[in-house]
Amino acid sequence: MQKLPEKNYIKIGILGGTFDPPHKGHLYISKIALKKLKLNKLIWAVTKKNPLKRKPYLSTEARVNLSKEITKKEKKIFVRYFDDKIKSINTFNLLNYIKKKNQKAKLFFLIGADNLAKFHKWNNWKKIPKLAKIAIFPRHNYSIKSLNPIASKKLSRKDLIYINSKKMKISSSLIRKFW
Repeated sequence: MQKLPEKNYIKIGILGGTFDPPHKGHLYISKIALKKLKLNKLIWAVTKKNPLKRKPYLSTEARVNLSKEITKKEKKIFVRYFDDKIKSINTFNLLNYIKKKNQKAKLFFLIGADNLAKFHKWNNWKKIPKLAKIAIFPRHNYSIKSLNPIASKKLSRKDLIYINSKKMKISSSLIRKFW
């Protein structure tokens, strides 16, 4: 009798960003990703700064603490800060580090459609799919733009997973406008 192959890997999702501030939209896509991608765990990788954006409004410590507070009831979501450990704020270096620490894991990097539109500007963007599948979530005013960006034309279809979910009308920048 032939033995069926075992799944000898775990599935780890990574949601990276400044989380300036973290909000229910981050939590919503995290829960959707856990369910639809059948993730064993999801890491919120809080970074000091997004190289394509202005300096964050809140301190890194405040953003980590707020992220931990908003995810405290979620058993499969873990908030981490890696920048000092990996000496970088780049996604490629982050994913490379996580992959080395979890060699048998299958990684999924979660982004909003707004990020896919700018993905070709990221450091080592063409190498990122070698480390993780890219799971793209719709964003208010961005899903149509994201269907035809440079990155989706240059990357293989097997590297991109489009997640069908409701669009949240919330963003960190929108929240900051009311502070």
